Amino acid sequence: MEQLKTIENGERVTPTFSQSEMQGRLDSLRKLMAAEGIDAALFTSYHNINYYSDFLYCSFGRPYGLVVTPDRATTISANIDGGQPWRRSFGDNLIYTDWQRDNYYAAVKSLMPDSGRIGVEFDHVSLQAMEKLKAALPDAAFVDISLPAMRMRMVKSAEEIAVIRNGARIADIGGAACVEAIAPGVPEHEVALHATRAMVREIAATYPHAELMDSWTWFQSGINTDGAHNPVTARRVEAGDILSLNCFPMIAGYYTALERTLFCQHASDRHLELWEVNCRVHRRGLELIRPGARCKDIAEELNGIYRDHDLLQYRTFGYGHSFGVLCHYYGREALLELREDIDTVLEPNMVVSMEPMIMLPEGRAGAGGYREHDILVVTEDGAENITGFPFGPEHNIVRT
Repeated sequence: MEQLKTIENGERVTPTFSQSEMQGRLDSLRKLMAAEGIDAALFTSYHNINYYSDFLYCSFGRPYGLVVTPDRATTISANIDGGQPWRRSFGDNLIYTDWQRDNYYAAVKSLMPDSGRIGVEFDHVSLQAMEKLKAALPDAAFVDISLPAMRMRMVKSAEEIAVIRNGARIADIGGAACVEAIAPGVPEHEVALHATRAMVREIAATYPHAELMDSWTWFQSGINTDGAHNPVTARRVEAGDILSLNCFPMIAGYYTALERTLFCQHASDRHLELWEVNCRVHRRGLELIRPGARCKDIAEELNGIYRDHDLLQYRTFGYGHSFGVLCHYYGREALLELREDIDTVLEPNMVVSMEPMIMLPEGRAGAGGYREHDILVVTEDGAENITGFPFGPEHNIVRT
């Protein structure tokens, strides 16, 4: 049985981005490779394969790849996917079969030079995978390409910003659907399902040729608000509950988000006090995002507001992060997070969130997690907030 094959089934689909956009990304990558003396690159992560090919794979336990050489870009996919990777890839596609073990590495070897410097993602390739790469290409030297690739992704193109802008708009639609479904006695999962359906339908209307995958909603109530990434449960909303709305529309691998603190029907005085402080931090954070600002300096100034209210010990994570090709199970642009250990200076066309959060544990007055989240596009002289959903007690006490 054959190890490798091609399946060019049907016609190429309408891509997410223009040919000039995708070619520009590859041209920039090849310029980087030439400067670093890298003869070929093997990308294995969801985010980089998607960024350079417009193909988002579904692993299901199988490895995938994108090989970029000076004159060719080829996605590597499993036979189980048929012609879908070819239809979705900008560039060529090569399929490996399951008929022999490690046919994936035969595909990699067939596309790579026998020797030279090979760029791989050190932050994604496992020890086992690296050993198999070395066995397939014994004369090659492997170097890390993950960090420079991340830096390239951090500054968005006009076409990327257009997708992110649509994502922010669709997240607002999901937020409105959440509010529509909130009432005492309604389970978290029903609120989340209502929001996700609204977002998926709008993505389908806006991008009729896109694959509809991975959009989701976390809607948390009461004690479940204590973690930003707590899954949805069947807990029923109660009057007086603190609530956390988290809507995440996914468009061709591009993540956007809307996150808001809400209350069901009413909030205690202490809850309102804590909520107002978090909103104060959020407003100041929105003002601080501008070109030339350092990520760590933004974090330090916002820490001061919490410290003035004796709340810094209840802060749970950084104040924001980059947007682009990323998701809850893949991708991260760690050099563009608003944290005390990040020296990155904001530049025009970077896209970042502002999302302060504090959490007071059960048993304390005002217990729960408070989080607001807006998306901002850094401009030449400031930043544009592309999130429209309102925040704060004057808007988000849901009285049903």
